[in-house]
Order: sequence, then C-alpha cells, then structure tokens
Amino acid sequence: MKTYDAKDIRNVLLVGHGGSGKTTLLEAMLFASGAITRMGTVEDGNTMSDHDPDEQRRQISVSLAMAPIEWKDAKINVLDAPGTADFIGDVRSAIRAADAVIVVVSAVDGVEVQTEFAWELAVQENLPRAVFVNKLDRERADFQATLDQLVSSFGNQVAPFELPIGAENDFNGIADLLHEKADLYPSGPKAEESDWPDEIHAIADPAREKLIEAVAESDDALIERYLEEGTLPEDVITQGAKDGFTNARLAPVFVGSASRAIGIDRLLDFIVEEFPSPLDRTPVKVIAKGGEDKERTCDSNGPLTAFVFKTLSDPFVGHITMFRVFSGKVRPDSSAHNSTQGTEERIGQLFALKGKEHESVSEVPAGDIGAVAKLPHTHTGDTFATKDDPVQLAPVELPEPLLAYAISPKTKGDEDRLATGLARLREEDPTFRVARNDETHQTVIYGMGEAHLGVQIERLKAKFGVDVETKPAKIAYRETIRSRAKAQGRHVKQSGGHGQYAVCEIEIEPLPRGEGFVYEDKIFGGAIPQQFIPSIEKGIVKTMSEGVLSGNPMVDIKVTLVDGKFHAVDSSDMAFQIAGSIALKEAVEQGGVALLEPVVQLAVTVPESFTGDIMGDLNAKRGKIQGMDQVGGGKQVINALVPQGEVARYVIDLRSMTGGRGAFSMTFSHYEEMPQHLAQKVIDEYQQAREEAHKK
Repeated sequence: MKTYDAKDIRNVLLVGHGGSGKTTLLEAMLFASGAITRMGTVEDGNTMSDHDPDEQRRQISVSLAMAPIEWKDAKINVLDAPGTADFIGDVRSAIRAADAVIVVVSAVDGVEVQTEFAWELAVQENLPRAVFVNKLDRERADFQATLDQLVSSFGNQVAPFELPIGAENDFNGIADLLHEKADLYPSGPKAEESDWPDEIHAIADPAREKLIEAVAESDDALIERYLEEGTLPEDVITQGAKDGFTNARLAPVFVGSASRAIGIDRLLDFIVEEFPSPLDRTPVKVIAKGGEDKERTCDSNGPLTAFVFKTLSDPFVGHITMFRVFSGKVRPDSSAHNSTQGTEERIGQLFALKGKEHESVSEVPAGDIGAVAKLPHTHTGDTFATKDDPVQLAPVELPEPLLAYAISPKTKGDEDRLATGLARLREEDPTFRVARNDETHQTVIYGMGEAHLGVQIERLKAKFGVDVETKPAKIAYRETIRSRAKAQGRHVKQSGGHGQYAVCEIEIEPLPRGEGFVYEDKIFGGAIPQQFIPSIEKGIVKTMSEGVLSGNPMVDIKVTLVDGKFHAVDSSDMAFQIAGSIALKEAVEQGGVALLEPVVQLAVTVPESFTGDIMGDLNAKRGKIQGMDQVGGGKQVINALVPQGEVARYVIDLRSMTGGRGAFSMTFSHYEEMPQHLAQKVIDEYQQAREEAHKK
C-alpha cells in the first residue's frame, strides 16, 4: 500500500450498539471500494473484521478491528469497535486514534444504550459525529421514528442530509437534500443519479429547509445571512455543512443498507470530501518529562509522537501493536522510545491491518495508522516519542472491571501456562485484571461482564492450551470477639527424652473497628522468662491470621498476658507459641465470635426513571442510601454503603434492571458485623469444606 499525505487521510471510528450493523457496514465499504469482490456476513462468520473464532461463534465483535480503504485518491482508515458494553474499553482507546466518528443506528431498533455511551465519549473528545441510519431495507424499519429519537437524544445538531426513497423491502434509493438529486440502486453498490421522484417532494422540500436552518444555526455569520435572505446558495450550504461538521456543531444523518450496499458510495464520498483530515485536527496536547504541557501538530518532519491504541495477541507472530502517529514518522528497522515504559523498542516490518491480513507499508507518517509485531515492552495506552523529548499523551480513562471470578487450571501442571496466558491477555486488554488474593488463596480475574470474562477464558484455551475452572471469588471476611474473656493455654508433653512445657494465661477484649491488634505483657515476678513473652505473641498472631471459626483473619482485639508457668529444661519457643495459640482459641470460645463483612461505597449512575427501582434493590441488598446527586443528561448518582457480598455480581444485576443504561463504581469503605444468620452460614460452609478436605 502506498504512503499517503496527511491531507489525503481520514481516520474514522464506527461505533454504536451491538447488532446495529457496524461490521457489515465496514464489509460494504470494502466491497464498494473494490478491496473485496464478495461481501461476507456476520451469520456466516466470513467478514473481514470479525475473523476471531470467538466473534464467529458468538456473532458479535469482541475486539477492535481495522481496515484501510482507498477511495478517490484518499485513504480511509476505518476502525470497527465492538458494540457490546463488556468491550467498551476498546471504544475508549480507539477514539483517541480517530478524527471523526460514525454512529451506526439500526432503523429497526432505534437509539439504544451503547449508542448513547459512544456519543458521549465522542463529545468528551470533541470529535465530529455523523450518523448512519442502517437496515432501512428491513421489516419494521422506520426512518422518521429513528430520526425523532436521534434528535430527542442528541439535540437539534442532528440534521438529515439524506432521506430514504422507498421503505422496507422497497427501499432502493436516497434523496440528497444538499444537492437536490436522487441516487438509485437497482443493482450493486454503484448509484445511478436521477431527479427526485415526484412523491418525495412533499417530504424532501421541508426537510431541505430544516437542513438549511440547521447549517445556518451552526455559524453566527450564516444565521444572519439566512435571516436576511431567507435562504442560502448551494455552495454556501455545502461549505457551511462541512464547517459545522468539522467543528462538531452539526451531526449529519446519512441513510442506507449495509447488507445491500445501498448508500455506501455516497457515505465514502462524504468521508473523503467533508470529513476532517489529520491536518484539520487541533494540535494534540502532550505532557513533557517535567510535567510541562506541550502541543504536537500533524507534521511528518516533527518529533515522533505516536499513541498505541490496541495490542493484539497473535498465535503466530506474538503481539501486534496498532498505533496512530500524531507527529513525526515511524519507519521499518528503526527504534522508537516508549516514553510510558521508559524502554527502547526495535521497529520491524510495518504494515496496515485489513482484518487479519497484513499489507506492508514503507513508513507510517504523521496522521496515519499502522501496525508492527513483536514489541515486547509495549502495551495499549503507551506513547512512542524521541528519547531526548519523551513526551506522553494523557492516559485513557478506562472503566474499572468489577465482575470477579476465581480461576484455576483443570490440570495440575498447567499453573505456569495459566500465569503466562493471563499475563498476555492482560497486556492485550487493559480492562481485564488479574490479582492474587493471599487471604483467600485464589487467583482472581476481573472483567467488565460475563461475556468479557467468557471470551478471555476461551482465549486461554485456544491460544495458550489451558483449560480452567472458575467460580465466584471468595469474600475476604474478618473475625473478631464479642466480649471480654479469660483462658489458659497449657501445652505439656512428657514422652521420654526432651519434653515440652508451656503454660500461659491471657485476657482478651474487643477493640473499636479498625484498631487492629494490641498485645500487652503484665507478667510479674518472672512467672515466664522474658525470652518466651514474644513466643506467646507469635503463636497468638499466627492463630489470628488463620481465624478460629471461618478461616478468616481475626482483627480488633486486645490480648493481655497475665500469668503463666515454665520449666527450666522443657520450656521452649515453640512450646510457648503453641500455648499462646491454645489460650487464644479457648478465650475466643468463651467470648464469642462475630463475623465482619467488607462494606463498599457504591456510586450508581442511572437515568432518573430507574431511581426508585435501584434504591429499592439496594435496600433489599442491606444497603444504606447516603444521598443522590444530579449529573445532567437526565441522570442521577445514587450513593450507598452496601455489603460487598451483596454486590459481587452487581454488573449483571444493574444491566438487568436498567436494560444496560446504568453504570457504577465501587470502593472499599470499612468492615462491619454481619447478621448472625448470615455469619453462621459462612461458618458452616467453611467447616464443611474443612471436613471434606480432611476426608480426602
């Protein structure tokens, strides 16, 4: 593939709800441009971008894909982002690499949850937004209803540039409101230009007037001219539409059918003619080594600044790194300084990704997107720069993965391969997290939802040959005592030879939450030699770390050593450790055990219409509502303290209750005592597990 100047490059991200037709739209673009001779389908699993076995099996995109399209002497880098909420991390990263966004909306289903999320992300990045209303050839397709939803959701900046000619099965053409002409599609992806049909004038004429108004309202000078003259010339309308779109003040709506390649050539024309090139983008802000803010303009002769927005794990070539160059250029057989990791990377052969196919390129200049394999130190979100000016782009704000599974290999010898596979998957996907919980002795994986973790588990088997077992991650409870108690620990054994002798007497009492552990020595008169006092504490601390009834650590108690006995020959460090452990267990049995559960601070963001249902559900989960905050856009944040065990799978609960329109964050707050009947259930489960393990 030849090298293009920045003025001839368009970087476009396809976003939208799952099932809206993004993957099919990319397939239609490739077909219309001649890059492929036959369109594949999602159902058949043979599209260019959904080449992963997980995607073909599930019939959804689970990873960001890319394909460059050459159209009318321009190169369009099209990024196809997943539309399922579990894979929103790819959307957040890819939006950094794009200069404009196409929001794909189904004319059958209208504006859906991920449509709104994707739009908000584009607004945050101040990227131009266009809308492609897809599936107009399907039964129950309703363009006007979809347009009304778009305007209701995103405001009057949404303006149709086209109208469909025909409906459902009879959809066969497009009325161009800007140029007052029609394009018909009797067969294939190439339009045949025609005049507006007579029956379309009744709808198209007022729609064109509204478009002119929308273009005029996007610019102060245009609105004055429009009010004076009552209309605008066609060339002024066209230029005003381009300026309004480039400055994100106007969101043009296009129509078509990706599966039948209707309207695709018109969309490609608009991308080349009206979408901003990298040169039109405002300089990118970067952070210098000392924290100073700088800017980088799109200049191939400038210092290198490139952003890694996706890493893929390929079973044959290892990691594939996808990057966008904002300044400078990247060439094969050169080196790049990874300023995020502080390492040097050797750049090998460069290529453009077209699905899973690689097309070699001689260089990746400023404004373009490229890929390279086998960069061992580079991860998603890293910045390439020069070593003498190691600037970084601001990190991408990624959502925190909150659904947790404990994971273990089915085959005992696969621990190392599991660790390697998890590390590789973590490097590929920043929204996938792995942690070792030393308290519960579990390896825990965290993801955005069941589909996200399901894909990662399937990849462990397909790419790394590891079969795993999963179960809900254990909750890290705590034990404490209910009341003061006194007990003796006696460890005396005489069985010939060197014996063991240690006796200690302790008093225990509960401490306020968060006080931890206090050990006090009140031995008088040498009842226990000084060198054995720490041994008793050591035995007590070890028993506290293992718990007495539930296997969870014991906290918030004070232990006072008040008396004891020793033997000049048979007493030892170990004997007094054992005596201390026995004394604690006896005292705890007298004082009674309370089980403490972790409580988290939950912030749930939902549309106002769901507030009552969410508050009721949180109350049912033993939550304590602390208040609500308005966040705009018809949404509220509900703040509550909720036991962690009640919200371990809240990702699933919230999606079910709100149809995917809710989001939440969770941070640890404190421990508090569990209700007795729930605590007893935890204790019984632990004791049963111990008995079964003992039998084995």
